[in-house]
Amino acid sequence: QVQLVESGGGLVQPGGSLRLSCAASGSLFSINAIGWYRQAPGKQLDLAAAITSGGRTNYTDSVEGRFTIARDNAKNTVYLQMDSLKPKDTAVYYCNAAGVRYYSGGYLFGGPSDDYWGQGTQVTVSS
Repeated sequence: QVQLVESGGGLVQPGGSLRLSCAASGSLFSINAIGWYRQAPGKQLDLAAAITSGGRTNYTDSVEGRFTIARDNAKNTVYLQMDSLKPKDTAVYYCNAAGVRYYSGGYLFGGPSDDYWGQGTQVTVSS
């Protein structure tokens, strides 16, 4: 049906940069919004940034001005450019596609409550 594949995580020093990618595949019709969530060890899953199909973006306060989310609709891919990284940004980052509609057997499935998650990618900020 629909799959999300994340890439781009890794180890970086404080002040460095990383770019995460989330590629959606399948017989997609539309995705309302794609977000990047993160979960630090022992903490809850929180939204870091999100972008709607119309290009409207939303950032949590702690990443505002340092992270940039962008969407390539032709490639069904969303990027998270992370600059000026801090140790507190260390977490597993998950891509979420919200409001997914897709084709199967000639019919359209899904809707506003259909969400899909990627497998997660580790980001570690440490010297």
